[in-house]
Amino acid sequence: MNLTLLFCIIFCTCISICLSDPDNLQDTCPTGRQTAFINGLLCKNSSDISASDFRSSKLREAGEIDFLTRSAVSIATAKDFPGLNTLGLSVARTDFEIDGIVVPHSHPRATEMFFVYKGTVFAGFIDTNKNLFKKILREGDVIVFPRGLIHFCFNIGFESATAYSFFNSQNPGVVSITDAIVSSDSDIMSKITKRLISASESEISHN
Repeated sequence: MNLTLLFCIIFCTCISICLSDPDNLQDTCPTGRQTAFINGLLCKNSSDISASDFRSSKLREAGEIDFLTRSAVSIATAKDFPGLNTLGLSVARTDFEIDGIVVPHSHPRATEMFFVYKGTVFAGFIDTNKNLFKKILREGDVIVFPRGLIHFCFNIGFESATAYSFFNSQNPGVVSITDAIVSSDSDIMSKITKRLISASESEISHN
């Protein structure tokens, strides 16, 4: 086999391994009380594992609505949903009031699948070539936000909306663009909302 080709295969394999959560080495590994800082969470003693470790009610109710964004995001990770530990998964619930938004942000460690359970949501993401991919989502629709790319969600319906997100990491992380802007929160939200309203109206006119 050509050495260059062999090198490329090995290199790509190593990159693939490094860019994803590690595979689990046993059937289950619910996290227990953390007594040391490691890159992940410690497993419970197998004799202490129970069915309740694999069930969470955290997303049953809507979270507390933020005054500025008019939305609430609740996320269940291995930290508070023990059964997710080592499985490379986490899940979130987003609730929107009318005109509620999730400001542009990214997840450095996960791709996100966004499922609209109720309402009408305008959502999209921007790639590294500054291309904007946007769509109006209705109940039952799903959109995917690739890992590390900035994305947003905006309730354009006439009622509240609810969506669920699924991540391929037990700790997806979040980076919000508002954290990097030196301006008042109200000014930022006003500018972002105007831009999203304009973009959503453009999308509606093309449908």
